Amino acid sequence: MKVAVIGGGAAGFFAAISVAEHHPDAKIIVFEKSPKLLSKVKISGGGRCNVTNGCTDIKELSKAYPRGGNNLKKAFGTFSTVETMQWFEKRGVSLVTQDDGCVFPKSQDSQSIIDCFLREAKKHAIRISTSMGVKGMERLNNGQLVLHFIKTIHAPQTFDKVIVATGGSPKLAGLQWLEKLGHKINTPVPSLFTFNMPTESVRELMGVVVEKTLTNIQGTKLKSDGPLLITHWGMSGPSILKLSAFGARILEEKQYKCILQVNWVNEVNVEVVKTNLLELVKAYGGKNIGNIRPYYLPERLWHFLLNKCALSLETKWQQMSKKALNKITAILTNDTYEVSGKTTFKEEFVTCGGVSLKSIDFKTMQSRDCPNVYLAGEVTDVDGITGGYNFQSCWTTGFIAGKLM
Repeated sequence: MKVAVIGGGAAGFFAAISVAEHHPDAKIIVFEKSPKLLSKVKISGGGRCNVTNGCTDIKELSKAYPRGGNNLKKAFGTFSTVETMQWFEKRGVSLVTQDDGCVFPKSQDSQSIIDCFLREAKKHAIRISTSMGVKGMERLNNGQLVLHFIKTIHAPQTFDKVIVATGGSPKLAGLQWLEKLGHKINTPVPSLFTFNMPTESVRELMGVVVEKTLTNIQGTKLKSDGPLLITHWGMSGPSILKLSAFGARILEEKQYKCILQVNWVNEVNVEVVKTNLLELVKAYGGKNIGNIRPYYLPERLWHFLLNKCALSLETKWQQMSKKALNKITAILTNDTYEVSGKTTFKEEFVTCGGVSLKSIDFKTMQSRDCPNVYLAGEVTDVDGITGGYNFQSCWTTGFIAGKLM
């Protein structure tokens, strides 16, 4: 059996190795359009590579995927986070799980993952061809598949099976060759992006992190939680990235213009917050409000919020009027910021969209529209939130595509 894997990234390598291990007689070639292999793995997680997530409950794990979670439930029954960690450990890559559930190589270097893949590819005699971009595919009457390459100097090649693992495409044009094969394509739009706030002075607090926040997009049902990072362009951090992932289509329709509501204290009960403020009045009545921070908020943020309420930092807690306390309560639980634009990480982009899940049999990852073609990774309309989930879907779908072809 002659197998082509299109894409020399995470899903592509994992799929190729899976083919080799489950079909020892297969002749495998990996085609990568760029000169470099595994470039996204190299830079992911700040160069450390967030391999997967420590979540082992499949039901909970599937909730981390705004698109494709239900389809992945069954797939995770075959290969989930536990199997991923065992896979890497068995091949000499020691892993560590952080308190937030993110799993990294113990070396804290993504090169450990890349070296592992290259070792396995060499061990299984997997051929690798770089600078070999595929521009089209045709299916012959006998079921074989012919690949046509972007550079005409490369003659078409025929294969028995093809695994498409090209990664996410930021533009529809990059998926049209798959559409010509009969696949339904969901238009790609960005996912996992940060919010730009060019008119908001909160940007002056760049570098401030609040560990527990609640965020939502005004006028929608989009909600999120978790750490929030203030940047020189606006806001980022898991809470914002999660919001952008689940709201990818809605935010695109809004042209990335909306009102972000921030609950800085992770408490939805306004009366509880007000009670806590009254306790500060009792305990620190003679102290300046600028010196005593509720909920241990970062000092710079607390001072910013007080200024936003037009309250002097030198005001004593015992001098706070009912109106002033209500102001502070409101801004702690329902602060608002105007979002106007997004910032994506170009090298690490994640897209909402790709080959429709209706076009894929998730038991085998085989195309329902073009037999002998399998799809794995972000080329499908599957994407997860930050925290190792996107790589996990690559490992899972790549493993299944390679095993069950």
